Amino acid sequence: MTYISAVIPVFNEEESLPELHRQFTKVCNDHNYEYEIVFVDDGSTDSTWRCILDLQASDSGVKGIRFRRNFGKAAALNAGFQQANGDFVFTLDADLQDDPEEIPHFLDKLEQDNLDVISGWKKRRHDPWHKVGPSRIFNRMVSKLTKVQLHDHNCGFKCYRRDVLLEVQLYGELHRFVPVLAAARGFKVGEIIVNHRKRQFGKSKYGVRRIVKGFLDLLTVYMLTGFGYRPQHLLGTMGLLCFGASGCITLGLIAAWIADRMGDLPPSFHLHERAIFYFALFGVVIGIQLVMTGFLAELITKNTAKDAEIYAVSETVGISSEQKDT
Repeated sequence: MTYISAVIPVFNEEESLPELHRQFTKVCNDHNYEYEIVFVDDGSTDSTWRCILDLQASDSGVKGIRFRRNFGKAAALNAGFQQANGDFVFTLDADLQDDPEEIPHFLDKLEQDNLDVISGWKKRRHDPWHKVGPSRIFNRMVSKLTKVQLHDHNCGFKCYRRDVLLEVQLYGELHRFVPVLAAARGFKVGEIIVNHRKRQFGKSKYGVRRIVKGFLDLLTVYMLTGFGYRPQHLLGTMGLLCFGASGCITLGLIAAWIADRMGDLPPSFHLHERAIFYFALFGVVIGIQLVMTGFLAELITKNTAKDAEIYAVSETVGISSEQKDT
């Protein structure tokens, strides 16, 4: 029997949870899936947690984790992943825009193409233009920079083999880049077109700040996937380029000054009178500092671990004491 887990971050979605639970369990029962649903309440201020408690009371397959405050979607997913026991782990949003009927299609695609991660592609989106436009530009940037070709990196509807989540660590706002982080570790990533539905309850948490955060997170992921365990390759290269360019400028200025002094006419300039001379010296100093910073980064990377929790749990439901300690 196929055993699937659904990790669902929740923030003020009390109206949609009963219907989402009904739709998800219907799909699992129709296809004879063994299931569990891990709801992670990310500091909701409405009755979301009470709703999760009611669902767990009627369905032992429901688990709940409640944060003391809002820690963000990446932290919520991380907490949910630690409690997910299924062979396949799905992530989906709680606003009913992700259709649980797509779950069998994900599993079929996963097995047919021997993939480890499948990301949903909302080819036809029911979102406002100010959300769709920036998202498409952002997705093109991510695909080009990371070489992981997906149409919709931002889609929250994804499926993973459990082994992937044992290796990929999330923090900050890196949840949208899990396929990129997985691909960097050698896992096979694909995508599937999914049905995207209109929001029925509540309001979108999308804002302008997310665009800025997304771009900064993209730079972080590029650094982590390309140079996470070899920072000197990036910092050292930048330092050597800076040092080399500045050194060439400085040598050129010195040669020009010597040639000028060797002439019959009085000297026409002094090195200290030219601003470019000081820029060149400044570049040499910066180059040396970048190289030395690269050495320090290598030492830090080698001797530190990332085991600190990035969230604080207030209470749980449906989770055994052994699972809480993991």
